[in-house]
Amino acid sequence: MGISSEMRRESLLIASAYEEDRIRKSRECTQEGVRAGTKAAAIACVASAIPTLVAVRTIPWAKANLNYTGQALIISAASIAAYFITADKTILECARRNTHNDKSD
Repeated sequence: MGISSEMRRESLLIASAYEEDRIRKSRECTQEGVRAGTKAAAIACVASAIPTLVAVRTIPWAKANLNYTGQALIISAASIAAYFITADKTILECARRNTHNDKSD
């Protein structure tokens, strides 16, 4: 069995209160980014699915050239982009806020 390297490392190093606070703030920023990204992805999914599906049923070019895979790629690309852009911006904003708060302490 044996102890994993991560457990060994954690048992040897003890974080200071300041470091623990920074780690907690970092985790909060990440969670905030995930929540905001998920909301943005859901909105982007609906916002891209409706026009894509309407276009495939009404526009002759789209009807002839966009199969189910193409439609799914359009919708998922919009959702993925919205997730990552929003999550990144949210995490950076939160980190910037935390940096300003650390300097004022």
